[in-house]
Amino acid sequence: MSDQGIHARILVLGIGNILWADEGFGVRVLEALDRDYVFPEHVTLLDGGTQGLYLLPYLEDAEGVVIIDAVDYGLAPGTLHILVDDEVPAVLASRKVSLHQTGFQEILGLLTLRGHTPTRIVLVGVQPERLDDYGGGLTATVAAQVEAAAAKVLKVLRADFNVWVTEREETPEGLLAAPIARDPYESERPSAEDACRIGDPRILTRS
Repeated sequence: MSDQGIHARILVLGIGNILWADEGFGVRVLEALDRDYVFPEHVTLLDGGTQGLYLLPYLEDAEGVVIIDAVDYGLAPGTLHILVDDEVPAVLASRKVSLHQTGFQEILGLLTLRGHTPTRIVLVGVQPERLDDYGGGLTATVAAQVEAAAAKVLKVLRADFNVWVTEREETPEGLLAAPIARDPYESERPSAEDACRIGDPRILTRS
């Protein structure tokens, strides 16, 4: 797709739920890309979270899409794997790690029905280690792959879309609101007792 030149509209989309440990991988990689690099105007970085069908207008307007997500590939935790085009909906249909992937699979189907399927779709995914940790950050295994995944995204942008970025000279305001940016979110996590992550003992205690 490099022959499309620098004018193709490209969407870099991080999806997932930062509240559930490794589910937030896509958003955290996107956050790192925004922190470290300046992208051309025709490239949009979007925190898709778990918005599902609300993402449809952004995808319809894109000629190329790079998705970053936690995906159950059936591989060892922390493994990075890239899929392209028709492989993307196929793996999201067969190996879901969360409800948001069901919604995203529906979006891809709608894009086809409406005749707005991007010319190129690339999925940069990581095999999660843990998801059932409400309020938790990335596991060490998956966190170690954030920079590597960001590098893979940049490589895809260069090879597939002829997109080149420059390193930031100043720290940006930040893609995410301060309280949910990765560093404060993970370092300021309250204890399990304060957050009631393990439930209220008054309800859980059996007579």
